Amino acid sequence: MKVIYAGSFDPITNGHLDIIYRAREIFGEVVVAVLNNRNKKGLFTVAERMELIEKVLEDQNHIEVDSFEGLLVDYARERKIGTIVRGLRSASDYENEYMLAMANKNYRDGVETVFLLSAHDQLFVSSSLAKEVATFGGETDMFVPELVGQALKEKMEGK
Repeated sequence: MKVIYAGSFDPITNGHLDIIYRAREIFGEVVVAVLNNRNKKGLFTVAERMELIEKVLEDQNHIEVDSFEGLLVDYARERKIGTIVRGLRSASDYENEYMLAMANKNYRDGVETVFLLSAHDQLFVSSSLAKEVATFGGETDMFVPELVGQALKEKMEGK
């Protein structure tokens, strides 16, 4: 069974990777779908995010990297994938994700959403925190893979 794990992944974190690997273990195949949100300026372009993800996952099977614009449910329908995976770190994540999941389920043909709880050691990991640490030249290894940490530092030096 193929599922979608969608997000901005600006940049991809160790927490994202944990969800990707666990979703693959449960469902068999995962499409990592990078959202191109024209209303939000990311640190990395969509192409750069996809390239980082592909490099980090280059030795992994049954994981595809793609991008989309618009509504996730429309993308899922186009891809003929009926399940979305979302990661949860906290109760506030659940409240936000629950509302989106209900909307996605009831929109047009709808899709099911499956929540995976973050691993204990990933509860504090976020792209925002990784970017902040990189801004001040801190060590990013606990937040992102080494390759991504290097890209973050290079971006921050260029700003």
